[in-house]
Amino acid sequence: MTKEEIILANKEFLFPSVFHYFKEPLVISHAKDQYVWDMDGKVYLDFFGGIVTVSVGHCNEQVTAKMHKQLDRLHHVSTVFANEPQAALAKKIASITPNGKLTKSFFTNSGTEANETAILAARCYTGASEIVALRHSYHGRSAGTMALTGQSTWKLGMPQAGVVHAHNAYCYRCPFGLSYPDCGVKCAEDVEDVIRSTTSGRIAGMIAEPIQGVGGFITPPKEYFPIVAGIVKKYGGVFISDEVQTGWGRTGGKWFGIEQWGVEPDIMTSAKGLGNGTPIGLTVAKPEVADAMKGVTISTFGGNPVATTAAKAVIDFIEEQNLMANTADVGGYLRGKLEELKDKHEIIGDVRGMGLLQAIELVTDRKSKTPAAAETLQILEAARENRILLGKGGMYGNVLRISPPMNIGRSDVDNFISMLDKSLAVCSVATSVGARG
Repeated sequence: MTKEEIILANKEFLFPSVFHYFKEPLVISHAKDQYVWDMDGKVYLDFFGGIVTVSVGHCNEQVTAKMHKQLDRLHHVSTVFANEPQAALAKKIASITPNGKLTKSFFTNSGTEANETAILAARCYTGASEIVALRHSYHGRSAGTMALTGQSTWKLGMPQAGVVHAHNAYCYRCPFGLSYPDCGVKCAEDVEDVIRSTTSGRIAGMIAEPIQGVGGFITPPKEYFPIVAGIVKKYGGVFISDEVQTGWGRTGGKWFGIEQWGVEPDIMTSAKGLGNGTPIGLTVAKPEVADAMKGVTISTFGGNPVATTAAKAVIDFIEEQNLMANTADVGGYLRGKLEELKDKHEIIGDVRGMGLLQAIELVTDRKSKTPAAAETLQILEAARENRILLGKGGMYGNVLRISPPMNIGRSDVDNFISMLDKSLAVCSVATSVGARG
């Protein structure tokens, strides 16, 4: 098919809810390592990684070689049959969870399914039904996970009942009008207020992303999750860490994002970077929580031999190449360069994130913090012209999300920053005039 035929087929045969970032859809032909090529032969430096999914580079040779070997041996059996790849992956995951306490896994196909499984496990374990989630969160596209999600944009139809939303730790736009650290982390205390005022007082649990992904890589202060986890326990619930975007070393130095806050969750979920593009979902829990799911369940494609082979290969590659350390180092270097851009471009209101999960929030005026939503779209188009790919997010559509593969180097950051600088310049003059006015 030609590029035009592909675009036409997308319009004619896919649901209209399938959207694209650019005015003219970018049709990808192939990819390798940190680069992708479009149908016209143009090459782009990928600093979004398919929405924080390409963790060890596109078409990683070590990972794909193991997948090819497994394809020739066993492609599919379903969860009603035992197989070595699934068992090996579960055993490996149990050895690297926080404090080695989460040791029982259930595999599915996506983060949405993983989160659905986690909520079911929490309800089975506690005997309660109500769940606390956070505003600005994103947890999936099913009816249940849309109810958990704290953004109207991603809620389609009629969300399920039984979910309440507390304020998130959005320091740049503090919902209480306070400033950290003098605020006393009031947003964490809000979780208890929400439980006491909007639930029965006995909850099944709370689900939270350590760093909110679609929300715009909102990163809580160090005190936030220890306080919140304690409150959840006080009211009988389990704490679920949604690691779909923060897992597998992405935040630097630790396997899982929640470890950066020193918190041991009862359940963790993941997907995306675990498979490096191969569909897989994970729900891993403490034994007592997993054992509470009495009866039987099944996932036709969960624990697929090829998918679990890929996931185990990804984890092995991260270990062998010491990518958690590389993520911390290169991520720190990237953060410094983004801070330099903030000094140069008035449109950048905030820089935040951790490791190779970084974001810049764009505003038309730094004092009022008015979201620069239209300008963000302009900058994305300019970035495409400058041959770099990055993501968009935030409640107001004004956050640029940056999440390249974890095996990039500082030279890749330099190339990216140079092109991002040029892309930001399309709005610099207008914003500077507005700021002076």
